[in-house]
Amino acid sequence: MSRLNVFVQARLKLRDWRLRLGLRRARRAGVVIGDGCHFAGLPEFGSEPYLISLGRDVTVAPGVVMITHDGGIAVIHTLDPERYGKVHKFGRIDIRDNCHIGTGAIILPGVTIGPDCVIAAGSVVTRSIPPGVLAAGNPAKPVMTVQQYAEWSLAATPDIDEAEYRRDPKAYLMRTPLRGSVPRQFHQNDRSGTSV
Repeated sequence: MSRLNVFVQARLKLRDWRLRLGLRRARRAGVVIGDGCHFAGLPEFGSEPYLISLGRDVTVAPGVVMITHDGGIAVIHTLDPERYGKVHKFGRIDIRDNCHIGTGAIILPGVTIGPDCVIAAGSVVTRSIPPGVLAAGNPAKPVMTVQQYAEWSLAATPDIDEAEYRRDPKAYLMRTPLRGSVPRQFHQNDRSGTSV
């Protein structure tokens, strides 16, 4: 085994250990995590993690942030301390069964998602998302049903030679036309700008 492979494997083990430790701490702090959940990275559970619950079979991509309180209240407290000094805004976050939360999504207080929802990468979820939809944007809004998303994904799926893919996934994907792209090819350009 090469030194690079040993280094990569050690780094992956360290990342996995940090993730498990972070999830253990989150559970001790009160986050409810259902069976079969998968985390590609440790989400930010905020300052009140005990207000967050995830159902069964939820997938959470890297960089997800869950916010359970409105920190902007600090500004209101200074406007009129006598009137607004006791104002606080907290909210639970409830992610129901079989949901996917995309990379970099931000979920704000008082939100319920799903079940059976997909939250697109980079979305800001400011309001509850009904069951069975793909939601995207800032603020996140339902874009299509999960069934429509499944059909759209199926139509965009290239024919893959499973045996060849298993042998060398990187090489196979680099030469396969994928949605919205052409296989990477390295050509020298002639003087007219066309490839040879």
